[in-house]
Amino acid sequence: MSDNEAEFREFVAARMDALRGLAYLTCGDWQLAEDAVLAALARLYVRWGRVDNPDAYARTAVVRAAIDETRRPWWRREQSLSHAMPDVVDDDVTPAVDERLRLRAALLRVPVHHRAVLVLRFLEGLSVPQTAAALRCPEGTVKAYTSRGLDALRRILGADPGIDERTEARYEVV
Repeated sequence: MSDNEAEFREFVAARMDALRGLAYLTCGDWQLAEDAVLAALARLYVRWGRVDNPDAYARTAVVRAAIDETRRPWWRREQSLSHAMPDVVDDDVTPAVDERLRLRAALLRVPVHHRAVLVLRFLEGLSVPQTAAALRCPEGTVKAYTSRGLDALRRILGADPGIDERTEARYEVV
């Protein structure tokens, strides 16, 4: 095994869970997220020796692949029932878990590009220029999608009768 291959394996072992989570939050489906991560890592493997910042490259490739996965027509997707994650999640008695589930459900109702920007900005902690570079779009687009995405989240969360004003204030980002 070459040094490059060993480095790549170490990178994948260290970043796989984070990349899966990023893809899942972007596309909202565990199987599609797994496909997106594997496709992105396959592209990264081919370019491994030439990529300056593998972490940024992988993050960008995963978000773009996850967005592409949501665009695929339903008839092109494989339907696997044996390993499918259940759609119904049992309510947990822990309020923090309930809030996260409600936020996740609301996030899945936001348009995919807005969701990708929100995930990169607020969950991955990227700045506006870093997000623009990751999505290969102008900074103004990132700002507009951030604003529209947050407005959509506020509307969705505000329409939920289980959200009170204290909970909604926690989700607001100034």
